[in-house]
Amino acid sequence: MRLVVVSAGLSVPSSTRLLGDRLAAATAERTDAEVQVVELRDLAVEIAHHLTNGFPGPRLSSALDAVTAADGLIVVTPVFSASYSGLFKSFFDVLDRDALAGKPVLVAATGGTARHSLVLEHALRPLFAYLRAIVVPTAVYAASEDWGAEGLAGRVERAAGELAGLMGGLRGGLRGGASESVSESVSESASESASASESESAPELTSASSSEPVLRGTGAALPDVVPFAQQLAALSPSRGA
Repeated sequence: MRLVVVSAGLSVPSSTRLLGDRLAAATAERTDAEVQVVELRDLAVEIAHHLTNGFPGPRLSSALDAVTAADGLIVVTPVFSASYSGLFKSFFDVLDRDALAGKPVLVAATGGTARHSLVLEHALRPLFAYLRAIVVPTAVYAASEDWGAEGLAGRVERAAGELAGLMGGLRGGLRGGASESVSESVSESASESASASESESAPELTSASSSEPVLRGTGAALPDVVPFAQQLAALSPSRGA
């Protein structure tokens, strides 16, 4: 099982990379996954060249292949101008549009203040929903004051557990054909049930020994149909009145 961490941190050492490492370690403990880290800082020039000429360099090509082949993904970005960094977005711009379809993804971000924590919900989660990834419910944000404080470790463990659960479930066959098979089975069962119910309860028109049609199963004769013109005439006042 392969777990890939995409870190968009720019400094060395980087709090963004540190958060990615913590999330990866907690997930690997639950899955025994092989962890690979993609540092976007080292790929910045190749990403820019790919955007302008359409051809990835060797290191960028290797990183794109790793992300595509991963069983799970952890993505971490610093917050720039209340959103993900341009380098982070550019990497996913050059990734094949179907590469993340159905792939479990844990989103995380770092920033100088807790006021930017909503970047997880208004920027990162919509981006990966658009890419058709399966984003885990718990996203992790780490502000400067969170390091060493209570709360961050719990969020890391909870998010890692959710990612590990999705990776294990999809690995066990819920991804692709198995889920379609379950859906088809449920649909067929519902259709058969509806057909059986209709055949048992729906009354049918039949003919009795007389000329009057009756409802089978009820024995009741259908009422005579009075033409509309005759009904209208009966409602109109008499001409002599």
